[in-house]
Amino acid sequence: MAVEIEAKMRLHNPDALIARLEELGAKLKDKLSETNSYFDTALGTLKSTDQGLRTRVEVANAGGPDQTITTTLTHKGPRTMGQLKSRLETELDVDNARDAAMLLGALGYHHVLSFEKRRIRYELDGCNVELDELPVIGRFIEIEGSSEEAVIAVRAKLGLADEPIIRSSYIAMLKTHQQESQSSESMIKFEDASSVVQG
Repeated sequence: MAVEIEAKMRLHNPDALIARLEELGAKLKDKLSETNSYFDTALGTLKSTDQGLRTRVEVANAGGPDQTITTTLTHKGPRTMGQLKSRLETELDVDNARDAAMLLGALGYHHVLSFEKRRIRYELDGCNVELDELPVIGRFIEIEGSSEEAVIAVRAKLGLADEPIIRSSYIAMLKTHQQESQSSESMIKFEDASSVVQG
């Protein structure tokens, strides 16, 4: 179990941000394509108590000869009060998302929504700096570290100190989009050739 401490902001100029990261000597760690699937009880018990339950299929170097696939089951605890989003997170590597979903179903947790995400992950000053792109809601940057001080310092170093912090999760933003657009899709994916939906 670990504590997830992060700052999420809208990413307006990815190229400029990447150039700034390289200028600062940030280490490029991964280029990932993800499929995230969230689960809850029929009554929405986890959502109502500010918790999350997710499987994530993470594809590194998609389509290349060194492609690797990792599947993780994650529980996120309620957020704590503070300047940044902070919550307990428990993760477990599993063989595949389908079997994990069957296990969760047997325990009373049903699929709520799946969505794709593209992520470029850098490391800077002990923090993960993640440049994310999602269908319909756009681009974001997440800075995740071991303390609020570390995250805030990296945020300032990247010139983002005045950029508003977004406390909503990606699934909350996507569910809001669905409500506004009256969509009932169970999978939100990229509509281009690089879609890597894991069935």
